[in-house]
Amino acid sequence: MRDVVSTLDVLAVVSPRVKKQSGQIPLKLPLEDCSADEGSDITLRGVITGSQPISVSWLHNGEAVFFGKPLFDGSETRLVVRECLPEDAGAYTCVAENRAGKTSSSAAVCVRGKTTHTHTQFSTEVTPKKRASSGTASLHFKDPPSHIEARLGETARLTCAFSGSPPVVSCWIRSKEPVVDGSELWVESSDQSSTLVIAEPGPEHSGRYTVVVRDRKSSAQHSLTLSVIERPQSPASSPVVSLLSVSPLCLVLSWSGPCYDGGSAVLGYVVEVRRKGPAESGGWSELTAHCKSTSYKVRSGLEPQGEYCFRVRAYNVVGVSEPSEESPLIKMEQREEESPRTYEDVTIDSTHKVTDHYNILEKLGVGKFGQVFKLTHKETGRVCAGKFYKGRRAKEREAARKEIELMNFLHHPKLVQCLGAYDLKPEMVMVMEFIAGGELFERIVDDSFVHTEPASVRYMQQIVEGIGYMHQQNIIHLDLKPENIVCVDHTGTRIKIIDFGLASKLDPSTPLKVMHGTPEFVAPEVIGYEPVSLATDMWSIGVICYILLSGESPFQGNSEAETLALVTGAQWEFDEESFEEITDQAKDFISSLLNKEPRRRISCEEALVHSWIAEPISADPSTTKCLSKEKMKRYLARQKWKKTGKALLALKRMALLSKADGPLSPEAEQALQSLEVKLQGGPQFSLTLTDQTASQGSTARLSCHLRGYPDPEVVWLRGEEPLEESSRVQIEYEEDGLCTLVLAQVGPGDSDVYTCRATNDQGKAQCSAKLIVKE
Repeated sequence: MRDVVSTLDVLAVVSPRVKKQSGQIPLKLPLEDCSADEGSDITLRGVITGSQPISVSWLHNGEAVFFGKPLFDGSETRLVVRECLPEDAGAYTCVAENRAGKTSSSAAVCVRGKTTHTHTQFSTEVTPKKRASSGTASLHFKDPPSHIEARLGETARLTCAFSGSPPVVSCWIRSKEPVVDGSELWVESSDQSSTLVIAEPGPEHSGRYTVVVRDRKSSAQHSLTLSVIERPQSPASSPVVSLLSVSPLCLVLSWSGPCYDGGSAVLGYVVEVRRKGPAESGGWSELTAHCKSTSYKVRSGLEPQGEYCFRVRAYNVVGVSEPSEESPLIKMEQREEESPRTYEDVTIDSTHKVTDHYNILEKLGVGKFGQVFKLTHKETGRVCAGKFYKGRRAKEREAARKEIELMNFLHHPKLVQCLGAYDLKPEMVMVMEFIAGGELFERIVDDSFVHTEPASVRYMQQIVEGIGYMHQQNIIHLDLKPENIVCVDHTGTRIKIIDFGLASKLDPSTPLKVMHGTPEFVAPEVIGYEPVSLATDMWSIGVICYILLSGESPFQGNSEAETLALVTGAQWEFDEESFEEITDQAKDFISSLLNKEPRRRISCEEALVHSWIAEPISADPSTTKCLSKEKMKRYLARQKWKKTGKALLALKRMALLSKADGPLSPEAEQALQSLEVKLQGGPQFSLTLTDQTASQGSTARLSCHLRGYPDPEVVWLRGEEPLEESSRVQIEYEEDGLCTLVLAQVGPGDSDVYTCRATNDQGKAQCSAKLIVKE
């Protein structure tokens, strides 16, 4: 087999040499360098003198020659290579040997390759110009969508933009089959994007689609999901009506969402009411059109002794559903309202110190914010708690002011109250109610306390009521954990929620993202640095309830990183042993809170009407059995060890990298093969040459833009004669297909017609323009 050389028609010249070794075998006439056209014969000759017998052998590039026809008649040796090819070029060596020794002679052979121009014969041979390879980035998609929603019956356009080296071809795959253009759907493609158009999308068009693209150098694929959406179905159940003991004319409605949301998330519900009675018209009126959950508290508009029924409708981005079934008729009772507790808003006192009004007693605790001391009022003797902030920096003082101002919105029996505030540099203090009962979980493990599931229900109800009031003010706590649930006294079961240092008032126009919280209790959206909502608190309530009933944390890992990973993946389960004696209603309550999707978590209003909270637990002895405290004690011991003086663990955001599209599927491989064929095409000029006028002595540039696959090769002609590159003539052929003839120092003699001729195995094309050089 012949050696293949890397260049076809350019070879470094090797001067003939004679290597004489011991003995007398002189080469009277050594080999000479030669060149030949591809397809012609090559003949190498040399004359040898010396005593016989003489053996002669030939080498090509150092390897024995097994081609050609070697001849030796005793004095003259020849090697004849018939119809030579480019790979026959190289260094040839003739070696002669007899008993006296051996000698050799070498010569270089150059084979000129044929021109690649089809049906073109030039008087001067030229080398076609090839497209440059600039190392540009491979074909890739530009922010492609992963999910697209299309309304039922309205034209859908699935568009993916990409960046590549033209030409670029594409195809779409659906259900493992390539999409074929038709009247129902078709593909619109360019070198920058590919769009699948569905004329009238229906439910059958929902699903996963893959677009496969290919350019001259590489390929790429991207998959997306299409959801064809419509109005949701009506809610699956009629509203359940629950009367509230806090007010005679207030009630809570709760219902089940629709079985099918129309393919798009339910955005809310319309709640309607109708009053029954002989004097009533019987028509339905709207209570609200903006209920965001599957429960609604009716606070006004209902009259004593009035009889009412209710129904709801669901809506999404497409429209409003048909109404649900009507609720059973309910009659409002005539009861006297309880006189509410009076609350007062606090104004920050900037003229006094806290010591002007209070005595400072023992320290109650230390946290990231500062310290808490026990206080007594100098005049009344009332025992309070003072939160002394670190106020050296403006940022710290601003955070303290924010918490104090926020407390004026939190007037509720289940929320600790702010009684006063002082801001006189360098001191900043908030005076609060003193809660004497200690942390709830510490209370539970006390030997004198009986821990049962019904008792846990009472605690969770109070927590939900307190957080529910915050949520009505559109305020989110963001740091719910056992340490922030405290007992009012040492004997009763009343609790209060404390520590609003991380609380924030939500602004519907500005999504809130936070990077703080306690790992075991924080929601997945916090770790993912996604916008938080009222549902973020509901996750924390679910974790507290889980621990309250089992004594174990659902997301406790061996390290903080492991804990964060478990929370991010919402990986939890009911420990069989710990929940063996817990009711199914309790498990359902927890499950409805620990949902990774915030919109799927129940709200406070829904939690209060959940069967575990709203319906008394039966007298079955299994439900009132004392729960084990041992796991709770171990949990508290771990928490104390972990704290080691820290009140709050800062969260580090976890990098949630989306997975790239995996390896090509078989159908994508087939699509690529078809795209390879589709990509092929003869040369085409997307931008042709235009006539140019240049001044004498200037540089003239004639440019055109070329496409085609395989990459066309280019020859420039002046008139009918091909141009060769020189110090004055340069040919540029860029990666993007821009082809330019550059003529330096032009003169009148350069005025002529210039042609760019492009050729590949799919065809050829050319364009021409005139150059006029003015003197």
